[in-house]
Amino acid sequence: MFAVIRTGGKQYRVAAEDVIRVDRVNGNPGEIVEFGEVLVVGGDTPQLGTPTVSGATVAGELLQHTRGDKVIAFKKRRRKNSRRKRGYRHEFSVIRITEILTGGAKPSKTATPRPKREPKPQAEAAPAAEAKSAKPRAKKPTKAAAKKPARAATKSKKK
Repeated sequence: MFAVIRTGGKQYRVAAEDVIRVDRVNGNPGEIVEFGEVLVVGGDTPQLGTPTVSGATVAGELLQHTRGDKVIAFKKRRRKNSRRKRGYRHEFSVIRITEILTGGAKPSKTATPRPKREPKPQAEAAPAAEAKSAKPRAKKPTKAAAKKPARAATKSKKK
């Protein structure tokens, strides 16, 4: 099941367990955030909103607040000794979608715990390590050997 939500003037296609970066929303990391403007709910029987699907909400866990890359606006008027430099960093929120709800259902107040990843068994990891160590390594030339000898000054002074 997927949904199309609108937040911050933009639309996002989301499904459960998706991690999206949206314009900054109010809240602290770890809280549950609700998105009420659901435009489409897809799946076996898709529902299109006019303009929104009534009773549908999307809930997500707020992971962190972050900032984008710096954008520099530099304006110069040539020959006028006029320069202006402005910097700007946009603020974002990183959200993991937890559930897509229809029929007026309310989201759970706490985020569901993530399943823990188990490391690969040692039997599978050992052959890969042996294959890497079996390859002979070529020695790189040292910097001293790679440098050319310095040339003596050949220019003579003219009087």
